[in-house]
Amino acid sequence: MTASPRWEDGSAGDTDYARIGGTYTGYRQPDPRIAERIVRALGGARTVLNVGAGAGSYEPVDRLVTAVEPSASMRSARPASLAPAIDAVAEDLSFPDDSFDAAMTTFSVHQWGDLKLGLSEMRRVTTGPIVILTCDPELLATNTTLDVVPIPLDCADGFNEAYYGRPEALLNPSARLACSAWSHVPEAVHERFARELKADLNAGVWDHHHGALRSQAHYEGSLMLITSTAH
Repeated sequence: MTASPRWEDGSAGDTDYARIGGTYTGYRQPDPRIAERIVRALGGARTVLNVGAGAGSYEPVDRLVTAVEPSASMRSARPASLAPAIDAVAEDLSFPDDSFDAAMTTFSVHQWGDLKLGLSEMRRVTTGPIVILTCDPELLATNTTLDVVPIPLDCADGFNEAYYGRPEALLNPSARLACSAWSHVPEAVHERFARELKADLNAGVWDHHHGALRSQAHYEGSLMLITSTAH
């Protein structure tokens, strides 16, 4: 099977999590309102496979979870309360057919080297629902449902859109690097972004155009929950 490109620490895809992984535990905490949607989509599944599990965000604690994560840095960041993750990629899951009641993946599919193969592997080893939290609606296929996930103003999970009403947080370089896309941005662009955002905030320009977002309870952006029915 074709596997994702891998970095020195085993990171798959185009992001080196050995470099940015240290920011995740501080900024990418699971938000309970998003977590509740994932648990509901998993239904009554007892055994759950978590692919691209990272440090374990959104893994349900009341199920028997098997986690798969190729990055050694992210595996080491998993709390002691969670089971250790297996070193593997989505495109090559070393489990027999129909091994799990359900499967999940959160903020991971954009890093897979072969999306179609990874999804096929998840379906092969899963008898029930497959739940995908992503910002990429291109994953849609037959036998799936798509739900927009409202992002709360005080979202605990610091992905980019979580700061829609509190842009000051993105002035912190660590907050930006906790979102993998920022690791591909040159340092000069980071500096320009921070400089211009700070100037707009100080001058009231941002609030003039977007200030209503500061009191908007939820934002419906690109975050989506895709659920594939049982095969």
